[in-house]
Order: sequence, then C-alpha cells, then structure tokens
Amino acid sequence: MITRLNKYLMAGAIPLAVALSSTAFAQESTGKGEVEVLNWWTSGGEAKALGALKDQLADDGIGWKNMPVAGGAGTNAMAVLRSRITSNNPPTAAQVLGYDAQDWADRDALSSLDDVAKAGNWDEVFPQPIQQFAKSDGHWIAAPFEIHSTNWVWANKSMMDELGIQQPNTWEEFMASMKKAQDAGHTGLAYGGQPWQDATVFENVVLATGGADFYRKAMIDLDPEALDSDTMIRSFDRFRELLQYKDDNSPGRDWNLATAMVINGDALYQIMGDWAKGEFLNAGLKPEQDFMCFRTPGTQDAVTFNSDLMIMFKTDDKQQQAMQRTMAEIIGSPEFQITFSQLKGSVPARTDLAADKLDACAQRGYEQVKTAAESNTLMGSMAHGYAAPASVKNAVFDIVSSFVNSDMPSDVAAEQLAMAVQGARS
Repeated sequence: MITRLNKYLMAGAIPLAVALSSTAFAQESTGKGEVEVLNWWTSGGEAKALGALKDQLADDGIGWKNMPVAGGAGTNAMAVLRSRITSNNPPTAAQVLGYDAQDWADRDALSSLDDVAKAGNWDEVFPQPIQQFAKSDGHWIAAPFEIHSTNWVWANKSMMDELGIQQPNTWEEFMASMKKAQDAGHTGLAYGGQPWQDATVFENVVLATGGADFYRKAMIDLDPEALDSDTMIRSFDRFRELLQYKDDNSPGRDWNLATAMVINGDALYQIMGDWAKGEFLNAGLKPEQDFMCFRTPGTQDAVTFNSDLMIMFKTDDKQQQAMQRTMAEIIGSPEFQITFSQLKGSVPARTDLAADKLDACAQRGYEQVKTAAESNTLMGSMAHGYAAPASVKNAVFDIVSSFVNSDMPSDVAAEQLAMAVQGARS
C-alpha cells in the first residue's frame, strides 16, 4: 500500500524540505511500545489538552513520541505528513481536519476503526455532520476529539465594563462597540493576519450577513450565483468595515498572540474559534468574570464547526495495531471527551454527555451545537477544511487575503471569488 501511495505522492512533487528533523520530536517511551503522533497543537492550551491523551496512554503502558508541527489550521503539518508518507515512514497517527481525513481514506492509507466504533456506539453518539467526515464508505476511519465552533467572539470584560459596553446582539451594535474602544485609544479587534485567520473572520461575516441558508449555498454548495451575488458584495462591504478596527501590526500575527492582546487588555475583541478559550483558561482567567464569550452578532442561530480527527495509518505491526485501537478507544470515551474539552476550549463531539463539568462558555456552546445539529444549522467551516476540499479552500484563502491586503472593491472581490472557486473545482 505504501509503495503505491508513495508513487502517487511523488508525482505530486511534495516538498521534502518541509520535513522536520528528528531533533524536533519530543519522545517519551515506557519501554512497552510507543505511538508517534503528528499534530499542530503547540500553544499552551493545546499542549495541555494533548497531554491528557499522552497521560491516558501512559496509564495503559503506551509511550508517546510527539511530532509537533507549528502552524495554525494544520497547513504545515499536512505538508510534513505527506513527506513522511513519501519516505515510507508514516507516523502511528495524525491529527487532521475534515477533507484531509477523506483524502487519506481515498488513498487507502488508513486503518479501520469499525470495531472500536461499534463497541463505543459511535453511530449513535456522534452527530451526522461529524460522521460525514469521520467515516468513509460507511466505515469509521477517524476518531473525533471534539467540536470547535468558529463563530465566537472573545472579549476583555474589564474593558467592556470600563467603557460601558454591553454584549452586542446585532452587527450594528458590534461595530459601535469597537468604535467606542477605538475612540478611547484601544484596538477594537485583535486580528491575526494569516490566510486561514482572514478566512475565519470572513466566514463569520458571510454568515452574519446572509444567514445560514446563504452560507450553505455559497460556502458549502459553492453556488456560483451566491458567490457573485449582492449578498456576497454586502459581506465584503461589512468585512471592510470590520477591518478598520484591527491594528497595523496584524500581518503575519499568530492567532494565540492575537488572543493574548485581549487577555492583556490591548484589544477589546477577537473573532476566533473556541480554541482561543484554552488560552484564557491557561492564563488562569475565568469565563464571564475575566472574559466574555458570545456568538458573532448575526450568527446566533447557527454554528460553524471544525472537529479535530485522529487518523491511524495502516501497518502490519500487531503491536502498533493494538496501540491504535487503544488510542481510538480513549479519544471516543466519555471521560476523555470531557477532560479534553475542558483543556482545549471546545465541547465534546459526543452529544450524550452531562455538561455540568464544562465551564459557562462550553455549557452554552454545547447546547447550541446540539440544537444546531437538530435544526440542520451545524455547518462546516470553510476556513478549517469542513466546507470544501483543500483546492477550493485555498482559492478562497487567496481572494480573501488579497482583499484584506489591498483596496480591492467588494464587487470585484465577489466576482473573483466566484471565478477562483470555479477554477479550483474544474
């Protein structure tokens, strides 16, 4: 399998230069076998959450060889993963997002998790929008860690109190509150200027402007008329309006550094997925006391999501196969789903758990996710690989980031977005 896969990948000219040296790996072995896990969880909150998996594996006598690849949304990690496969040296498992899991399944590279899923009743406890990506041809090929929502706003509560700002419920109130912060000498919006972050904020604006039906039609169904519509032009207009509240040093900024601006009182808000909450918690702050969390105004009736998935690569090594099953069992277990989300900032991917051990933001988010799943408004995030394949996602990144870093008119941006998506699909 690997030989055939290698030929396929070599034909794609994967850049081997991105492969990490062995000195980048952190290794902890118990002497009873170990798993090597590729991931991009390198921030403080992410590392703590990953530590929960490492600790539970250690309880089962399984060692841990960490393979971290820095870079939000996993763009760098996927390049490194391809280089490892190309060199016939796959890790035991890898953290991936939606369409990437399907991509590896299509290449017949993954171990089946059907036995673990059947024993854990996964068909009943994980919502269908997650199963759509964690299964391939009806078979489980990935273990879902959690559900992250990407339409959250994180706010500095002290600054809100100081300026007399109430939680905004409409887009107009949202803009007015950032103007108030800016007029008082603060940065209204902590912003990370990287393509995936540009797209994360943009998809929030699209959902707030057009609603769930329009978001689905434009960002998931990729309808050309929706992509080049008056509603999309209005979305770009609003996006431009929002961008005036970021600071001039935003280009290239990592997401967790933008989160730190809110934590440290340097900015009022950040629009970001709920992994940002892990940074607040890691700093010892408490939700609704030290910071606020609320859905991006105008998106309260829907949830855009991503879910980290753990895929396991095929191997003939019986010991590795057994350790893969153990790792999948842990990830899908009720206890781990709660513990992991407490550290990561997410909510459990399972929908059958009591939420009393989650914090105030997560309790609210968990109920919103379950409601959205029942009302068909739990929708994949374009920015995070759950709305469209990577080729389309990257085309959207190009247009949105070009818009952010230029004075491109909104009607031109909408037209180019439709053309870029069409080109990526052809």
